[in-house]
Amino acid sequence: MAEKNTAKKAGWQLEHSYAALPQTFFSKLTPAPVQEPELVILNEQLASSLGLDSEALREDENLQVLAGSQTPENGLPLAQAYAGHQFGHFTMLGDGRALLHGEQITPEGRRVDIQLKGSGRTPYSRGGDGRAALGPMLREYIISEAMHALGIPTTRSLAVVKTGEPVFRESVLTGAVLTRTSSSHLRVGTFEYALNHGSMNDLQALADYTIDRHYPEVRETENPYLELLRKVVTRQASLISKWQLAGFIHGVMNSDNMALSGETIDYGPCAFMNSYDPKTVFSSIDARGRYAYGRQPIMAEWNLSRFAEALVPLIDENQEKSVELAQAEISQFPERFNEYWLQGMRAKLGLFTEEQEDEALITSLLSLMQTHEADYTNTFRALTFNQFDDSGLFTDSDFASWQEQWLERLERQEESKDLSGQLMRDHNPAVIPRNHHVEEAIEAAEKNRDYSVMNQLLNVLSEPYAHTKEQEKYTAPPAPSLVPYRTYCGT
Repeated sequence: MAEKNTAKKAGWQLEHSYAALPQTFFSKLTPAPVQEPELVILNEQLASSLGLDSEALREDENLQVLAGSQTPENGLPLAQAYAGHQFGHFTMLGDGRALLHGEQITPEGRRVDIQLKGSGRTPYSRGGDGRAALGPMLREYIISEAMHALGIPTTRSLAVVKTGEPVFRESVLTGAVLTRTSSSHLRVGTFEYALNHGSMNDLQALADYTIDRHYPEVRETENPYLELLRKVVTRQASLISKWQLAGFIHGVMNSDNMALSGETIDYGPCAFMNSYDPKTVFSSIDARGRYAYGRQPIMAEWNLSRFAEALVPLIDENQEKSVELAQAEISQFPERFNEYWLQGMRAKLGLFTEEQEDEALITSLLSLMQTHEADYTNTFRALTFNQFDDSGLFTDSDFASWQEQWLERLERQEESKDLSGQLMRDHNPAVIPRNHHVEEAIEAAEKNRDYSVMNQLLNVLSEPYAHTKEQEKYTAPPAPSLVPYRTYCGT
């Protein structure tokens, strides 16, 4: 194994609870040195929250850790094994180009995975080179930090480091490594792996570990494994509702991309919707729209069903009864999702109270938006500030009728218009990471080594609900020449 880092202490406080699982769930690795690591961006705020010294991380010896060339103090590099259904087809997978250094214990006592992405080959690489390109790594950095600022649970990015080595895809690209942090990298696909590749003892060990790591409160319940399923279903219902409320499209909701912590993970062909349309797809490989915006709740339930199948052997000794109990929990997902989504939509419209007709009011607005191809984010922003242009939606008599119903609905609650306005400002972002701005930042970094465009974009996205003048130029939808926009796997 490579020599341990002896530079100024960066503040690593690593533990390795995942490595205490049966050996089938991981493979230990030796770091793969890179030619010439160069720091592109470091998330100083995140580093501080992790108990890390940003100044020390910039030093060459510590930079080797972020590049995957060296192991941090007390590090135990490994690759995790998992499986997954990719576009509905079961596949044995694993960290094909990722390395887990360990779990950082923060000053507040949180346990956070420190994972490198693009760090080299692993036993699960399946013929791949284990490397990553600069553009996709910067894309994950930008989008994940924007998601965090929007209040959507997500993995976060600590750093991007260029490797000084080329990456060969359809063209020659600049190699890079992303350092990703997460509450864990336990996935639905991890349980699928245990069910199909491990023993019953392995499956139970994984379930017990997941409970201890994320849901310790269920340990003393009558049926902790059933309760685990219930907790994960609820947390995913909350997460997917936040995606829908923000107009976020993950793009590749394979079961290995569903984290049991309830965080958004793996930013491949993702993007934010411009014109409202439930059929919106950005991914170049999703030709049939399996993971379209409007289908995300359906696909989340599908993935959760795969999780439930893996837990069936643990829920009850009687398989028929176990299946019945698991199915009952999965069947609760649509209702739980809808409750979270309605709660969020009410907030976007300034509604503090609940009325039976609210859902019809909301869906009526969305239908009008779809008819007029209205921008999703900007429509709610216009409602928030009562600023309507002369575009198709706002000049439609049907919108005027809808607006009258909405204003009457606001009048039926005790809260003042000022409070309703503040509620809307707090839930309707001024800015999202619009695709054309993200691409502009990546292109400047890749072609010109100009990171100022990205840094300015990150600064604007860090306070999406500030509604400042500086954000104005980032609010416009893309020009017609930039539509349709396509994203690609390969991050």
